[in-house]
Amino acid sequence: MPSAYGRLPLNALRVFEAVATRLSFAEAAEALGVTPAAVSQQIKALEDYLQLPVLRRSGRKVELTPEGARLLPGVRAGLDTLLAALREMRLQRAGGTLHVSTLASLLQKWLTPRLQRLHERWPELRVDWHTSREAVDFARSDFHAAIRLGPGPVPGAVPGLAYQRIMDEWLVVVAAPALYRRHGSIDERESLDGLPVLQARDEPWSRFEHSTGQALAWPAGPTIIDDSVSVLSAAIEGLGYTPARWSVAAHDLMAGRLVLASRQVVPSRWRYWFVCPPAYAELPRLATLRDWLLEEAGRFPSPQQFLDN
Repeated sequence: MPSAYGRLPLNALRVFEAVATRLSFAEAAEALGVTPAAVSQQIKALEDYLQLPVLRRSGRKVELTPEGARLLPGVRAGLDTLLAALREMRLQRAGGTLHVSTLASLLQKWLTPRLQRLHERWPELRVDWHTSREAVDFARSDFHAAIRLGPGPVPGAVPGLAYQRIMDEWLVVVAAPALYRRHGSIDERESLDGLPVLQARDEPWSRFEHSTGQALAWPAGPTIIDDSVSVLSAAIEGLGYTPARWSVAAHDLMAGRLVLASRQVVPSRWRYWFVCPPAYAELPRLATLRDWLLEEAGRFPSPQQFLDN
């Protein structure tokens, strides 16, 4: 019995999606690595198959016909499903490298000090760590999983993904030991006047102020540094007091390069999440990495435990 897919113009559908996305035969040809004539030929083949026009050309202008506009969502969904199936087969092979996207600050300050334990315990496990804050398109990339900081799977979660909470987050105030000896705790001050202060864009003083309700005169113009790790480097150099995420500051606090400059600890509504497609969640290699992360997070003290000890 002949297959229903036997005459399906798969290549023509791929070309149609490329043209419809760019509304240009030339740009679609460049993206596909073929000639504009080959693109035109495939579009003609699709229209012959459908007995309907899907694109309208007027000089260099290209636009979808009503029929083409109705066809496009289904073509994209079908191509995404096919691509996801192919990637899943490729990524489910017995061995190989895991590809994981995470935040640069978490990788540098929390993960890196722990990676030796991972390598010693599972020497055969290979992980390619990629740093980004952007959402991962698992259907169109080789990533198995991502670690992201966010309020949780609901609201704002991407449908169709599996989420596992790794650990909570807090906001603390830190300073270099020598600077702290000179100025003391901010808990003992009525004003921050004369105190050198820093802040990262993502952890401004205002977040600490609003959460603690302290009546201090907060700095109006602290030195702003673009990212969380760089502002900690500046604080270690003695350039100022700064709010910081506990997960990013804890390693330097435990090593004595920084000290807590306030006993006020602000719980964050943001948490770290391990995110992956459900089809990848039970891959043995990925499950090993996820369980190791959960184990390390369970051993990681909270700021209150650090203060108590």
